[in-house]
Amino acid sequence: MAENVGSVMLARSAMNRAATEGQRPAGRPVRGARRVSAALAGLAASTRHELLTFDDPVASAGYAIPEPFLELVGACMRTAAERADEVRRIVPRHALARIEGGLRVPGQARLVESIPFKMILVDRTVAAIPLDLELLYNGMLLVRDPVVVRALVRAHQVCWAMAEDPTAYTVPSPSPPDDLPPQLRPVLDALVAGLTDETAAARLGMSARTYSRRVGELMAALGTTSRFRAGAEAARRGWL
Repeated sequence: MAENVGSVMLARSAMNRAATEGQRPAGRPVRGARRVSAALAGLAASTRHELLTFDDPVASAGYAIPEPFLELVGACMRTAAERADEVRRIVPRHALARIEGGLRVPGQARLVESIPFKMILVDRTVAAIPLDLELLYNGMLLVRDPVVVRALVRAHQVCWAMAEDPTAYTVPSPSPPDDLPPQLRPVLDALVAGLTDETAAARLGMSARTYSRRVGELMAALGTTSRFRAGAEAARRGWL
């Protein structure tokens, strides 16, 4: 663990040094959803040989990030991974179910207790790091300084060597079709039909509070906090 922390500190120190001592900044900040989206698409298109990431697929769950942006990030990751000869993703242990389930990306993945920051590193030439180290949606730093990039590669290598193979863990298989609780069937049907909460509650003879609680139970059963993805997950499980 000490070596892991030391590599992360080395990467951050290199970024600071390049910014203060060099003739150019260590990286170029990119802000705004549209510009971030374009930069990510550019990274995906430019990938040729290697893709290294620190990734947390569930980090955005508690934030009001537009679904189209999340879908685009996922598409960019899959595109880059498909183009690269080598893909190594390091993800936190709590995201195991997501990397084994609906968010599969080609390549290898290993688990750690927590990632130091989110990162996408392409061909050891350019890295993208969120400005807040957590969410790309809030802006990111495109890093091309060779010293900083090498430090980030080393940090990833050290973490990878210490990380765990996800095949050592057992992930519960998706629930079979008849495991959908009977009281949630009409709620699922209402969501798929696109009814508003008020209309659905009225049709089902429930109070708005009861219906909202049932929706929460359904989301928990589906393992998602997004209504946008609930239908797709229900279909994958055979509940539709």
